[in-house]
Amino acid sequence: MANISAFPPDKGSRYPTSTRDELANEDADETHSNMAARPPRFVFFVVFCITIGGLLFGYDTGVISGALVVIKDEWDLNSTQQEFIVGGTTLGAIVGGLFSGYFADRWGRRTITFLSSLVFILGALIMTFSKHYSVLIGGRVVVGLAVGAASMVVPIYIGELAPKEFRGRLVTLNVLAITGGQLIAYLVSWGLADVHDGWRWMFAISAFPAAIQLCCLPWLPESPRVLIQRGQDERAHNILRRIYGNKVPESAVDDELESMRRSMRTETAASYRDLLRTVNFKPLIVACMLQLMQQFSGFNTAMYYSATILKMAGFSSTKSATQFSIAIAATNMLMTIVAISIIDRFGRRKLLLISFTGMIIGLVLLGIAFIFIVGLVKITKDTCGEYIKCGACALDDRCNWSPGSMVCAPKSSTLYTDLTDNCEPVNGRDKAGTWLALASLIFYVALYAVGLGNVPWLVQSEIFAQGIRSRAGSIATATNWVSNFIVSVTFLTMTLHITASGTFWLYAGILLLGLVFVFFMVPETKGLKLEDVQRLFVGTGLPYRRRQAVSRKNSQSSSAVGSRSTSGEIANAQLLRGSQE
Repeated sequence: MANISAFPPDKGSRYPTSTRDELANEDADETHSNMAARPPRFVFFVVFCITIGGLLFGYDTGVISGALVVIKDEWDLNSTQQEFIVGGTTLGAIVGGLFSGYFADRWGRRTITFLSSLVFILGALIMTFSKHYSVLIGGRVVVGLAVGAASMVVPIYIGELAPKEFRGRLVTLNVLAITGGQLIAYLVSWGLADVHDGWRWMFAISAFPAAIQLCCLPWLPESPRVLIQRGQDERAHNILRRIYGNKVPESAVDDELESMRRSMRTETAASYRDLLRTVNFKPLIVACMLQLMQQFSGFNTAMYYSATILKMAGFSSTKSATQFSIAIAATNMLMTIVAISIIDRFGRRKLLLISFTGMIIGLVLLGIAFIFIVGLVKITKDTCGEYIKCGACALDDRCNWSPGSMVCAPKSSTLYTDLTDNCEPVNGRDKAGTWLALASLIFYVALYAVGLGNVPWLVQSEIFAQGIRSRAGSIATATNWVSNFIVSVTFLTMTLHITASGTFWLYAGILLLGLVFVFFMVPETKGLKLEDVQRLFVGTGLPYRRRQAVSRKNSQSSSAVGSRSTSGEIANAQLLRGSQE
């Protein structure tokens, strides 16, 4: 592997390269600290246009919840067909996420944003005018390609354009845009639930934000990083000047440009084989496990199938079930705002531990609620008449419930004229179970949004050395989408075979294992420089135990004259070399 710290010193310099780089960075930091409390308006315009991709990500993954309740009845779909309609987007996102990283480096972030907008519009049109199940699946896969591209490119694009003083908050706005898109999807689903062909309009609406993003593109700059790769340093400098505004001296912009050059030299020096080294493999396991837990917590099933779950829970009509889904999406968005405001004060590790614990409690309570509503019964009876509760009867694709006779009968039966798949609570026990299901679902979503919904993406951006960060991040992101697909195409099937309560308790058991993993393997990264975060994974000890030692070492080194930390690139090189020892 190339020695990525071997940069030749400038002629006549009285400092070693590492010390000179550090002093330049310190001067830039001091200058940047004099920036206004708000970035220039141009930055807000750019971030708004880019995060439309996040909004579409949230809308297209959330709208299926309300649309599926209607499509299922209109096209008489079984549980497996429903799962593949939901999973089609995720399958497309796996492909889109993996390949968009390569093409974003080759063609630029702006070009990928343009292409994803076109694909969003194409997918919306295919779904809107679909007449057959297979065409709808195709449209969902096409939209998934755009969702995957957006999930990979949007955070990178914003992070490379945002002033570093505001980078964390501006990048996190993408998560807020995703949750906002999900909330809009539920509001649209509620408003169109009783409209003829309303589900087609639900899909069609997603084309409008994509069209707005296309209109914004002529004014969006390319990432300065991409321009430097192309040798267009002057254009990169001009874009940085607009990003930082007139209050920052020219020397600070020059320092930022030089910092990007050094960072790019570092990244090209690493390879995928470096991920197998201990110092990189440990954080890779942490990042992939957190992404795996994010999906195996079952959260996206709560979002994709929330209207279906609430109908199972006893909310009698499609519109009322969708209406309460709005409360769930609003909870997700509001608690994401809370997470943004407290994450730097509480710390990543503490929020994860709180989030895991609360979600386990919520899932256990949700499982108990479904015992009241459905009963602890598998939906695999030989005949419909064997079901004694409406909730269990409605879950079987062959059966409907007769409220007047209080019996379950085949859908084709002519003995009953009041057959329905809607279950209204008829006694205090059913009503208690219904409201317990809603309360526990909202509690579960709130605890997800405050921790597990945000922290994996943040930790993923902090724990890798600079030279390996993009490659490791792509693997962790792929882990997220693959596990998302597995969960989305198995949820309804599991409710049939291990009961709804058993499914929620299975997710709770997985989260319990995740809680143990977080306690022993996830360190607190709050307040540490990136090179100090990476030291947490050096050696044989558990990462969470090394926080105090690293903090103490950093404090001692910063207090000694002439013992300053080296630049990020050199620290990364030392880590990579140290992992070979």
